[in-house]
Amino acid sequence: MNRPTQTRVSPVAAVLFDLDGTLIDTAPDLVVAVTGMLEALQRPVPPPQRIERYVGKGIPRLVHRALTEDMQADAEPALHARALALFEGIYRQQSGRGAMLYAGVAEALAQLRSAGLPLACVTNKSRSFTLPLLEQFDLDSQFDVVVAGDDAGARKPDPAPVQLALSRLSQRCPSIALEPSRTVMIGDSANDVLAARRAGCLAWCVPYGYREGETLEALGADRLVDDIAHATRLILGLEADTR
Repeated sequence: MNRPTQTRVSPVAAVLFDLDGTLIDTAPDLVVAVTGMLEALQRPVPPPQRIERYVGKGIPRLVHRALTEDMQADAEPALHARALALFEGIYRQQSGRGAMLYAGVAEALAQLRSAGLPLACVTNKSRSFTLPLLEQFDLDSQFDVVVAGDDAGARKPDPAPVQLALSRLSQRCPSIALEPSRTVMIGDSANDVLAARRAGCLAWCVPYGYREGETLEALGADRLVDDIAHATRLILGLEADTR
């Protein structure tokens, strides 16, 4: 993928983005898939708001939470395997139908890219679902690197996905010094904050998305931004930093 040659003055060297709840509102499709899975298993279906709370640590954990109605408990292995297959079958058909790109995301990514910043998407969603979703919303061409939930051997909040993204960005953009301390991870949950911090990166959060029941203040982000457009203006120095 060719990189822009525009000169940058931003102290930020690279930007990493979460996907679900940060770039794209995918909750409607996830709710449909969880609902269909539970109905097929003849199990009670929680309200949509509770299902949204289960989102955050990848599809296998989402299925555990939907089966047990508990954020930490594991369902019986055979039941989980059956439920996971049901979920993936439904979600494969549903993914993207009700999802919506958050306002200003496409324009902000294009602006960052034209400024020459290396960009990566770092998500806990499986690659088989991530790539079609990015393509559907024409975001795939904006990212130099995509690290999905099954790429790094661990999911956020483990730092491994962020570290893998930095390693791959360094290979794709060898002329740019990609120091973790000059890399911003933008997400919506504690998973993003912790993964970024453990990898030595800055952690910024948007006020919307899926936080697994955590309050915005409890996330402990380095900075809260209104949206991706706001983050972009700060990164490129187009808006005064009044923090």
